[in-house]
Amino acid sequence: MIKFFKKEFRKHLFDYLLLLTAGIFFILSLNLFQGERFLEFIILLAFVSFYIVWGTYHHLAIDKFHFKIVLEYIMIGFILLFLLKIIILP
Repeated sequence: MIKFFKKEFRKHLFDYLLLLTAGIFFILSLNLFQGERFLEFIILLAFVSFYIVWGTYHHLAIDKFHFKIVLEYIMIGFILLFLLKIIILP
């Protein structure tokens, strides 16, 4: 199983580095604008939107694009948005 993940990561290194970079930028942005509730929410919404677009692009690139996968990314994105909204923006 680990062998599969290493192979998959090497094959799509750019995609995963892009997601990792966006995640780091997201965390740094939240720290930079700490206390600004509206900006924190906009940053959170932008990251969730990026995550959905990234997931769609990634599955289009590997030819495994299905509506169910896009729906899964949308659901995970909105669950993430909801949970982080509760935790970060009380």
